[in-house]
Amino acid sequence: MITLRLSTLVPVLVFVSAGLFAAAAVSPFDPLVGYLGSRYETTSEADKTVLAETLGFGDAWYQHYGHWIRALCGGELGTSRSYRQPVAQVLTDRLPWTMLLVTVGMSVAVVVAVTVGVWTGIRRGGVVDRATAAACVAVQGLPPFVLSLAAIAVFAVGLGWLPPAGSTDAGTDADVEQVTRHLLLPATVLAISQLPWLLLAVRESVSTNRGEDFVAGAVARGIDAKTVTRCHIVPVSLAPFVTILGVRLPEIVVGAVLVEEVFAWPGIAGAFTRSAQDLDMPLLAVLTVGATAAVMLGSLLADIACVLLDPRVRADG
Repeated sequence: MITLRLSTLVPVLVFVSAGLFAAAAVSPFDPLVGYLGSRYETTSEADKTVLAETLGFGDAWYQHYGHWIRALCGGELGTSRSYRQPVAQVLTDRLPWTMLLVTVGMSVAVVVAVTVGVWTGIRRGGVVDRATAAACVAVQGLPPFVLSLAAIAVFAVGLGWLPPAGSTDAGTDADVEQVTRHLLLPATVLAISQLPWLLLAVRESVSTNRGEDFVAGAVARGIDAKTVTRCHIVPVSLAPFVTILGVRLPEIVVGAVLVEEVFAWPGIAGAFTRSAQDLDMPLLAVLTVGATAAVMLGSLLADIACVLLDPRVRADG
């Protein structure tokens, strides 16, 4: 299984990257707008034509793609026209901020989902279980940007407890206290946006596994309820949870992008949006291919973890 999944990685990435360059060729956006910025309106048509020819904007998409592939194979990511710096530098500056947001937000979501999911799954049908299920159904219908705007309106504008945007206050160095205060709101919103699906998956899995034969056998051997839950029900119930986590990786990526944009978090989202608007292909291609590879590898790791967690999956395989 692992070999098969890995063997499809490169063909998929080639297809995605080629499709991206082909789609850019028919895009309504003019790359000269992004390149010239505010100078676009004051630049003559003759100068625009010469500049477009010099930069190769008139070349066919497959020529651009060929140049990019050859540079990539040589270990060169190219230079971003939007940021006027190497793509590697853009990634170095912004990727750690995105990783920080996603790591903190998803860690909170996973801990809460497992804790509350196990609790409600064991006590299925109780008041807490019904209230939790209702809350999950309500939250999962709200897009991340709506949750972000609501959080800003309540906790930043209304109550003034937390800053509404950025990673630090204006003119302030990025120390631990500053980053923590600014991270709290976007990380919480990201966690809440992903929590319903994860929590309901754990709850359903725990509730189902309570009635399995291996649980009945453990109870019949006189093992106490806490040990049965901790050592028998929870490990097996986490397998579907991990699978859901892997399957929903694309939505996690999209959710993180939306949250970053609303909170003006200095991560990859801003670079993604700007590179798409400016048709900054060296940067856009690297970000798109990187996100696709991360989703595919994450899904593979989730499948491997599922096999390790649930002996029944290994037996079926």
